[in-house]
Amino acid sequence: MLIRYGTDKDGKPIKKAVIYTKSEHCILKEKIDIDAVRIIERLYSAGFSAYIVGGAVRDLLLGNVPKDFDIVTDATPSRIKRIFRNSRIIGKRFRLVHVVVGMKIFEVSTFRSTVDGSVGNNFGTIDEDVKRRDFTLNALYYDPLKEQIIDYVGGIRDIKKHMLRPVISLDRIFVEDPVRMIRAVKYSATTGAHMPFVLRHKIRHSASLLGSVSPSRITEELLKIINSGCMFDIVQEAIDTNIYNYLQPAACSFICNDKRFEDAYMEKLKRLDALSISDSGARLGKKLAFLISDFVCLLTDWEKEIAAGTPVAELYAKTWSECRHFVLPMNPQRTELEFAVRLVLKELGVQVRSQKRRKINGL
Repeated sequence: MLIRYGTDKDGKPIKKAVIYTKSEHCILKEKIDIDAVRIIERLYSAGFSAYIVGGAVRDLLLGNVPKDFDIVTDATPSRIKRIFRNSRIIGKRFRLVHVVVGMKIFEVSTFRSTVDGSVGNNFGTIDEDVKRRDFTLNALYYDPLKEQIIDYVGGIRDIKKHMLRPVISLDRIFVEDPVRMIRAVKYSATTGAHMPFVLRHKIRHSASLLGSVSPSRITEELLKIINSGCMFDIVQEAIDTNIYNYLQPAACSFICNDKRFEDAYMEKLKRLDALSISDSGARLGKKLAFLISDFVCLLTDWEKEIAAGTPVAELYAKTWSECRHFVLPMNPQRTELEFAVRLVLKELGVQVRSQKRRKINGL
């Protein structure tokens, strides 16, 4: 184990980070995307430092193969773009670079400073960047060339102890970015990390902050959860911490007022997770069908509607409109929600023939 030192205001040496070597962290190199390593090699060759950061390091330490390999560097976005021809700068407030390698996209960001708290966009150093990370298990920096992990915040210790501990103080972490509450619940459910009482208490009493988050960010987080294969566990945690009421308020209302709906809804989440695990390429619409199925069943007496000869187009239009409002503030791709509605109606005996986009209530 190595130690990275810095100096305090008086010029005296102080311990800043622990550096874990290959024999100590035991990360298997074959689990690291070779293209992520090549990107880091290119940045090093250009005179910059670069690391794999965040969830990828956490997953590698847990023995899993990461889905994404995010990279952080001291090179600015404009310089990164000059180094990688197949890249583009994205974001207006928080600018970073997407490096495209074949069908893969690698997110490369620049170290940020803490001048404006944990959400500013000023460039900084790795020492500052780590203080902006949400939880210690996501605040590890891995150098695949030296095969070393730099740990400023005791992240490896917390992973071993299965502990979810924030990097940012509790009085600022959720005020500065309420979406961190969703991530806390997700990490706790997917990694088995224990959420301390003070953290859980803070989330319960800060849940209303999610009301100010844009639908696009809520949608982004919910889609990750839907595809995670752990939605059942995550939703249980989200209900317990009061945040599900801001992610799926309509479903939460039914869950709170109807035990039969709750049981059926949670059972559907288990089936959704089974699908995500067995078929990672399953289309989103097929997964959304699990979320709306029990709600659609409550909309009307479907046997009577079919017996009465109610036009299929009318049933479809009304059902789509109701489901669109049911999943708010999530705003999935329209074609996927349409697919989900058709799938559920088919199970109820209503065959919607046309799969073309329909104009519903002027939308």
